Amino acid sequence: MIKFHPSPEQLTAFAEGTLSPVESLMVSAHCDMCSRCETRVADEVERAALEFDEPATSSHTEDQIYKSMFASITQVPADEATYLSPKAAPSAIELDGRKFELPRTLRRYASSMGNWSGLVGRLWQAPVDLGEAGVAHFIYMGRGGSVPEHTHRGCEYTLVLSGEFCDGLNTYDSGDFIYMNGEHTHAPHSDDTEGCLVFSIVDQPLHFTSGIARLLNPFSHLFFR
Repeated sequence: MIKFHPSPEQLTAFAEGTLSPVESLMVSAHCDMCSRCETRVADEVERAALEFDEPATSSHTEDQIYKSMFASITQVPADEATYLSPKAAPSAIELDGRKFELPRTLRRYASSMGNWSGLVGRLWQAPVDLGEAGVAHFIYMGRGGSVPEHTHRGCEYTLVLSGEFCDGLNTYDSGDFIYMNGEHTHAPHSDDTEGCLVFSIVDQPLHFTSGIARLLNPFSHLFFR
């Protein structure tokens, strides 16, 4: 069950189109997995459409305005339709023979995904080129996999795509939207029998805070950045 969502303010800003590209991407992908937030965004878009409505506007025109505004936020631009055909944008990614279905928003980036690379702690990561928005990562934690305790020099947005993980602060399940910054210190690990796949974006390298992992800080730009 999804327990962690974007804030009401983020959902409103997303509906108004005022979020940063990175936040918009993560909120949109979460809405693909969360009917509650998808409905909230649709309501906000409809409200915004009605604010622009004139008294003489027909209900048919209102419906067209609403659909147009919602599509501009949540759908792929029309001029990308050829490039983002089902063949060019697969609906799933693979790791060691396992397939993971992607939220609709993230499917457009599947063709920009790099190769998987194994890290210590039963971790695998694959970079995703987001263009001007930077680089994201698919991160898979196998059963018993973990990321050393760390905090953040900047911000981290994470969406759980499959499975479950804990970090000493909370337990997160598929669809959960997670925001971390320098006020948070956590140590993600997964005991899920199927492991856990997340999609994560950080704007600054991690800062490891515990044990021998602190020796990795000069090289932390190599981890999920």
